[in-house]
Amino acid sequence: MRRLFGTDGVRGLANAELTPELALAVSGAAARVLAEHGLGHRPVAVVGRDPRASGEMLEAAVIAGLTSAGADVLRVGVLPTPAVAHLVAEFAADLGVMISASHNPMPDNGIKLFAAGGRKLPDALEDEIAARVDGCECERPTGARIGRVRDAPDAAGRYVDHLLPVVLRSLEGLRVVVDCAHGAASAVAARVYRGAGAEVVALHAQPDGLNINDGCGSAHLDRLREAVRARRAAVGIAHDGDADRCLAVDATGEVVDGDQIMAILALAMRERGELVEDTLVATVMSNLGLHLAMREHGVVVRTTPVGDRYVLEALTAGGFSLGGEQSGHVVLPGYATTGDGLLTALRLMDRMVSSGRSLADLASVLTRLPQVLVNVAVTDKTAVAAAPAVADAIADAEAELGQTGRVLLRPSGTEPLVRVMVEALTESDATTIAHRIAKVVAGHASA
Repeated sequence: MRRLFGTDGVRGLANAELTPELALAVSGAAARVLAEHGLGHRPVAVVGRDPRASGEMLEAAVIAGLTSAGADVLRVGVLPTPAVAHLVAEFAADLGVMISASHNPMPDNGIKLFAAGGRKLPDALEDEIAARVDGCECERPTGARIGRVRDAPDAAGRYVDHLLPVVLRSLEGLRVVVDCAHGAASAVAARVYRGAGAEVVALHAQPDGLNINDGCGSAHLDRLREAVRARRAAVGIAHDGDADRCLAVDATGEVVDGDQIMAILALAMRERGELVEDTLVATVMSNLGLHLAMREHGVVVRTTPVGDRYVLEALTAGGFSLGGEQSGHVVLPGYATTGDGLLTALRLMDRMVSSGRSLADLASVLTRLPQVLVNVAVTDKTAVAAAPAVADAIADAEAELGQTGRVLLRPSGTEPLVRVMVEALTESDATTIAHRIAKVVAGHASA
């Protein structure tokens, strides 16, 4: 049976896979499980969402589920996912619920849960909640034991006040174009960056419930690149729908991805003595160029499987201070319990101002190797990945590449696909090798 919770909460097509009934059941089960774990008081939950239209429906269902299980609700409205995580700790709540599908298209939505302190729920607790979702005949509280709902009108201000101190020098004189993806960043990003002293041009900051991530944001950078050049800005910042990601664009319009951002921040933190054990945590999808650049500067790169939860686990286990993904999901545990795109952007712009260097100059520390990704449709992902012929094809490719490239075979966590990723000194070599391996994988697709 497929786990109800994926690597980033419960997701699906809103009102088809992710229904109000499921949202009510998940949130109610979460409140009951927490209460049964001996809180000793009535549970309190912080509930936020991104602007997509289905969020209104799902918010109502989530709140109904929580209050019907006896939990009180602090409704914070449209705010970024990291804001909800922060406010769970700020309000000393027992649970956080964020309704968002992040960078996914508008018709999708999701439910992400945070534990006390704003941290992700452990797998075991998620499994316990999932077990209670199906067929739970629970006693419902009545009368005064039913949960109550109140709004937190100062929620956005508290989040802004939390972010601004991370900038060590004023960003005055720095012109930034921020692409809010018509998402949750629309509510606070311009306010935060102006508060830090920057001159801000806001792009795609008029959410109507239907336009989130529509040709804009961190998955669609062309309009941001054009705007940065047209407005002669020093930097462009792109967020996704719930603003837990940050990608950047330099003054010439060149994209600066998550690997480059992590490299810039790692060296800045190392200079300040903030990079614990001179270690950066990244996933297996990070470009080989990141590993080579960090090795040259004496920084150790620890790798994890794909997914921010695995990055968070490694950061917590090792007590490290920086980690993230190529997608722009960057985690700074000294400042936040989850990836925060606005926090990442502030630290990036702070580095530009404090060093007096352009973003292009800072990003040049990393030379990205050409990376080619080929998706192969399969019937049995596990069997294909374990096939001897596939292993032989990978071994041959690795011998051919030596230290100048890398091969990664990864079954998709959400689709019937095996992903073949190859890095090499030239795009031609990477493409040739990737398609050669993919052909072998395809030959065993239905084995």
